Amino acid sequence: MVKKIIKSYDYSLILAVILLCSFGLVMVYSSSMITAVARYGYEPDHFFQRQKLALFAGSLAFLVMMVFPYRAFLNSRILKIIVFGSIGLLISLFFIGHVAGNAQSWIKIGGMSLQPGEFVKLSVIIYLAAVYDKKQSYIDEFSRGVLPPLIFTGLICFFVVIQPDFGTAFIIGMIAVCMIVSSGMAIKSMLKLISLLVLFVILMSPYIVIKGFFSEEQLSRFTGVSDPFGNEGGAGYQLVNSFYAIGSGGLKGLGLGQSVQKYGYLPESHTDFIMAIIAEELGILGVLFVLILLSFIVTKGITIARKCQDPFGTLLAVGISSMVAIQTMINLGGLTGLIPITGVPLPFISYGGSSILLLLISMGLLVNVSMFTNYRDVYKKPLRSEQIHSADLKVVESREGTSIR
Repeated sequence: MVKKIIKSYDYSLILAVILLCSFGLVMVYSSSMITAVARYGYEPDHFFQRQKLALFAGSLAFLVMMVFPYRAFLNSRILKIIVFGSIGLLISLFFIGHVAGNAQSWIKIGGMSLQPGEFVKLSVIIYLAAVYDKKQSYIDEFSRGVLPPLIFTGLICFFVVIQPDFGTAFIIGMIAVCMIVSSGMAIKSMLKLISLLVLFVILMSPYIVIKGFFSEEQLSRFTGVSDPFGNEGGAGYQLVNSFYAIGSGGLKGLGLGQSVQKYGYLPESHTDFIMAIIAEELGILGVLFVLILLSFIVTKGITIARKCQDPFGTLLAVGISSMVAIQTMINLGGLTGLIPITGVPLPFISYGGSSILLLLISMGLLVNVSMFTNYRDVYKKPLRSEQIHSADLKVVESREGTSIR
């Protein structure tokens, strides 16, 4: 059985993740070595070493998630820990949170900083996948099937917004939309959800305006996008220098390590704007390399979702692949001036321990879903752990007088 399981893993997906993480580590060093010395007074490889440590921890988590049966997350105890743990982490930010980038989104543990909002993304994916898996028989009943997931997602987004971290809240909201669309819910129920969301936005708009919810810096991001060269010395500074970096790269770029913009002109060169440095140093070819690999991962995730016969596995794959896709589009939209800058990192490439740890855990989970799906397709039977867990679920739900699809 072990040999069959090993053969069932999707090694093309694993290779894509390894290539992206390796390339990202190289670019973190190239884009941050000047910033580390000139801006922070650190050693040139400071951010490189920290990212390498995060990658090591993430790789261990990736391996664990590869072999941990994904359907174990349907266990009610594990699910409660995920749900209440996520809410508890977000609430704890208001007491022990560290402010960085005008948002109280970080928790400092020793010399490391963790961003709970990153891990909450996966918590929402697991919760929604589990809820819609169990509610398939009554998914269109508003009070039982539609409202509870909406309340949880709205609560999570609320706690993230008031940090304030609008970028992460938007990503969580869009992931939820993608999963709801893929859940099997009827169009009529979806329209009810959309109506509720529109009503919520309308009711919240006066509060946001009156209370001045957006800081001056956040409002300046809109003016910076609308006329970056007219605000080159202020709100448009980052965006203009991003344009200079992208425009000077050409087809092959100036060469690895040869960026000019990272010499203090582009402040967030190793985080939000790392793709601009890639464009400057490695040109269009470097950008295409990253985009092709990211597109491959997203496409592979959708393919896994289509092949998986288990609603829980399907929704996990949809949620994880949509998270990578949405985060990529928001990051690229910000550095090209299509949308306001949100501070969202580029998946697998940007510096950030919390981000890379979350992504590797998520990829391990996606690889796990793929392995179970491939095993079932090739050998025409589920793995023993799946059979045991499925039997347990049927016993529990038969006691409750419900049915599971």
